[in-house]
Amino acid sequence: MNRIVKILIAIVVLVVIVLTGAGMYFYNYAVVPSTKDFLAGDTPGTDVEAKTPEEKWFKDKNNRSYWDLTSKDGLKLKAIYLPAEEKTDKNVIMAHGYMGSAETMASFAKMYHDWGYNVLVPDARGHGESEGDYIGFGWPERKDYLQWIDKMVTENGKDSQITLYGISMGGATVMMTSGEKLPENVKAIVEDCGYSTVNGELAYQLKDMFNLPAFPLVPVTSLITKIRAGYFFGEASSVAQLKKNKVPMLFIHGDADKFVPFKMLNEVYNATDAPKEKFVVKGAEHAKAYTVDPEAYKKKVESFLTKYVD
Repeated sequence: MNRIVKILIAIVVLVVIVLTGAGMYFYNYAVVPSTKDFLAGDTPGTDVEAKTPEEKWFKDKNNRSYWDLTSKDGLKLKAIYLPAEEKTDKNVIMAHGYMGSAETMASFAKMYHDWGYNVLVPDARGHGESEGDYIGFGWPERKDYLQWIDKMVTENGKDSQITLYGISMGGATVMMTSGEKLPENVKAIVEDCGYSTVNGELAYQLKDMFNLPAFPLVPVTSLITKIRAGYFFGEASSVAQLKKNKVPMLFIHGDADKFVPFKMLNEVYNATDAPKEKFVVKGAEHAKAYTVDPEAYKKKVESFLTKYVD
């Protein structure tokens, strides 16, 4: 009997060691900021090289300045600020994609700037010039965005009208922010191809890239993430936050998206009772809705915003 018990204990210990090793591998693979071989270099929101006229405009903009703040947990966070050509109370705070930075948001920054907005583009924690040794997938970042909103109101006045805009992980970030207590200054939110839950997105990627089931790897990696980064994957739910949202929102997704699956669009769209619209771009892969049809994209976003931003 003692022999059987010892064997069972040895098996349990071995399983724990293997799962812990696998969890650490996937933590480093997905949560630690680093070059990711699975990211397409031309995905908007991730490529830092200036290739397009918009990207060159953004880099060469001579009146851009740099904002910073200290997060509630002590990280120094950075952002690029582009004031409008003329004084205005219209402002947009942007959120970039996974392993992107403020510098990768040039096309969208120019779009809003051309409409007369002041544009603020933060580097998410663990990205660009901001401090941090992990990726939050939008969950701890939602608290950072509350601080950026407060800073915008402080810097640009109590009458500031604020739009939140995010793409991919940034889309999830602004959706997660929507469930927090927001000031009345936040008039509209535009999200492009954000995921419904981190658990769901990671389970999808685990199956797609490694042909592995979500259990037990996602829960084990989530536990390691809680220990190392302070949050469980299960906490990070756009759907749960959207159920508390009161801000008008535009949801954008390409119907050929294989990175954040297109089916997630309806999951997030159906989660909120706030005024909302949906924009589907035919044939657009992940984060490519603007690239595939920029004129239709701009027309839809602008028409949505004119309903809620004076």
